[in-house]
Amino acid sequence: ILMNTRLETADLKWTVYPESGWEEVSGSDDEMNTVRTYEVCKFGTPNQNNWLRTTYIPRHGAQRVYVELKFTMRDCFSIPGVPGSCKETFNLYYYESDSDSATQGSPAWMENPYVKVDTVAADSVFPNKKVGRANTKILNLGPLRRNGFYLAFQDQGACMALLSVRVFFKKCPAMVAGFASFPETVTGAEPTSLVIAPGTCIPNAVEVSIPLKLYCNGDGEWIVPLGKCTCGPGYEPAKKHTVCK
Repeated sequence: ILMNTRLETADLKWTVYPESGWEEVSGSDDEMNTVRTYEVCKFGTPNQNNWLRTTYIPRHGAQRVYVELKFTMRDCFSIPGVPGSCKETFNLYYYESDSDSATQGSPAWMENPYVKVDTVAADSVFPNKKVGRANTKILNLGPLRRNGFYLAFQDQGACMALLSVRVFFKKCPAMVAGFASFPETVTGAEPTSLVIAPGTCIPNAVEVSIPLKLYCNGDGEWIVPLGKCTCGPGYEPAKKHTVCK
């Protein structure tokens, strides 16, 4: 996990533009835990363009990351005399950087230099500002090449609360199979990528067939084992074939 706002107890202090747009408040999630949230509700004036940018997120070797968003959205049609500028969507962007170099005015608050991930629509909207079921969306972005990145949210006239943001990546855990050990391996740049992990025989084991390798798929699961080892002379399998003793 690279970021999880549900675990934060102090102010997030993300960057907002303009200052009259997104507002950080203390709220409650659907399990009544106190969380730091951002809200915006400026649909009354047309041509809204409110941006919210996270702090810098180091990617720790991840090439593709997943963003879980929990948010509530007001039903435009439930608001009396609502203008046509009311929205029930918002946009998610990201910006890559080798260091925490963003400022209030840089990068510029527009789609380029940011990269758009998607327009996020609410499955569930509610008529009353105080009551509503949270929406959960998981999006992915990449391939990432810089040391880290920022996420940015653009509001164009919605009445919504961003309840939590969780950013994570997937990896295949270190494991022993066929008397060979394989290292923890981060998934590839695309959801369909297969990353090769070379294996080594465990202590007191010898190669039977080569090459020793496993493939780590985009879901963080090991598939297609190739090659294997076996316990050497004078040793026998133990601990469910993970040790030669």
